[in-house]
Amino acid sequence: MTGPAQARDIVRALVLLIAFALSAVASAQTSPTTRIGYVDMKRLLDNAPQVVAGRQKLEKEFAPRDASLKADEKHLQDLHDRQQREAATMASTDADALKREIDALDRSIKRNRDSMRNDLKSRSDQELDKSWREINDAVVAFAREKGYDLIVPSPVVYASPSVDITDQVLERLNRQYRARSGSSP
Repeated sequence: MTGPAQARDIVRALVLLIAFALSAVASAQTSPTTRIGYVDMKRLLDNAPQVVAGRQKLEKEFAPRDASLKADEKHLQDLHDRQQREAATMASTDADALKREIDALDRSIKRNRDSMRNDLKSRSDQELDKSWREINDAVVAFAREKGYDLIVPSPVVYASPSVDITDQVLERLNRQYRARSGSSP
């Protein structure tokens, strides 16, 4: 796994490589038929229906665990409230038992929260990987179909709106999704 700093370094290196590739293409080919496009991958990953459907699927999948966790947190808060209300009048054995129950429930909530977070991250990565492949394939298919020689992904320093193909690829992804799921827009 790479951290955010390493990911930024990788992105910077990719941007430099792309810049060098663009300058090489520009100097090697002076043909007016060279077609270069730009695609905003973040926007595709945020808005592609495949990704949105994956997010909704995960929300549904994790809703019962989330509801259970929230119920446990409410129960813990109720126990804390009871402890504060009745601390002065409660027998020491009852107070100790309540404290143990609170501590055990608190540990259980933390374990369940961590487990759910890890499971959600793992499932999110799986869904994103599946969507990433489909999005990447759509970009490549679009580029080949339209005769592009090079597609530059985000982030870039600047891309003219005239070379931005993001909306066209997004529409292609929408059509693919509708065709696969049998739904209308």
